[in-house]
Amino acid sequence: MKLDSKILICYNSPVSIYSDYSGKKIAEGKIGNDSSETGFSEEIELLESSIKKYFADVQSITVDTNISKVINKIIQIKPDAIFNLVESVEGISAFESYFAGLIALLNIQFTGNTPQTLGNCLDKAFTKKILEAHKINTPKSIVYSSNNLLTENKFKLNFPVITKLLKEDASIGISENSVVKNFEAIEKQLLYLSSTFKQEILIEEYIDGREFNVAILGGRALPISEIIFDGLPEALPKIVTYEGKWMAESIYFKHTTPSCPANIDATQKKMIEKIALKAYSVLDCRDYARVDIRLNEKNIPYVIEVNPNPDISSDSGFARAAKADGLSYAEFILQIVKYPLEREINDSKATAV
Repeated sequence: MKLDSKILICYNSPVSIYSDYSGKKIAEGKIGNDSSETGFSEEIELLESSIKKYFADVQSITVDTNISKVINKIIQIKPDAIFNLVESVEGISAFESYFAGLIALLNIQFTGNTPQTLGNCLDKAFTKKILEAHKINTPKSIVYSSNNLLTENKFKLNFPVITKLLKEDASIGISENSVVKNFEAIEKQLLYLSSTFKQEILIEEYIDGREFNVAILGGRALPISEIIFDGLPEALPKIVTYEGKWMAESIYFKHTTPSCPANIDATQKKMIEKIALKAYSVLDCRDYARVDIRLNEKNIPYVIEVNPNPDISSDSGFARAAKADGLSYAEFILQIVKYPLEREINDSKATAV
């Protein structure tokens, strides 16, 4: 028997706002189709069909900048909970947290993380400050902007370093050019990124070691994944690039392979889980998030990213970790839907008292 709760799926259609997402000049080669945009409608249909296995009333709407229209639709539908898949609005990542705030103002429970957590984690430098304040290892870094020019004599980081867009996710702007070994190379990369993406850039010391993803569901770590770079040409840095995530015909995609559960011993597993769960906690995450970790040459874990509301499509690393934990895709999605419904019940009880 299906549950009576009314579930509304809110999502954004993928919109391109940059001339290039890969982090390198198009002349250097854009390889094949970008799967961050293809197959999107199929994934929404799969998600909706998965939720319909358990709930009688499931609807979905697209969120854009016609926010009055969006609000009216939500009010008209009167959902018991919103499945929040909005990662940006018309390509603007900052609006992810704004939309979560809008739902909160409408007093509707929703899946995933709060506006504050989404906003804090979008700003990589701010995330690192929170981690550092709680004595969680994260690579040393500085923030570059076109208004605050970098000089070699004031550059205090140890090479190699890696460049990342300060307020983007999904590996946007990350390519083999992101890891640089000298000041001349970093000047060239910063010039390209700042002119292409018009935003600040995080420069952090590069941790050249094994990389792990820890999917956390409801405050519990799922089986850990390791990113395997076997077969990647020696000249290319072992990092997760935009092409490695989204362009199936690229060298990086072919040689960026997740292995779940990771081949690690019990001590390493405990150590990685501990730091991931602590990062999840201090960033005030809820429902689900992914913490990315690298081990340095002494096998000390460093948090390189905290991702609230990460990709949960059927072929995502998170879904893979859930499967390794014994959950089918539909069961995994059901668990996420349950969280806001439980909060609604708890809020109702508190109001009654």
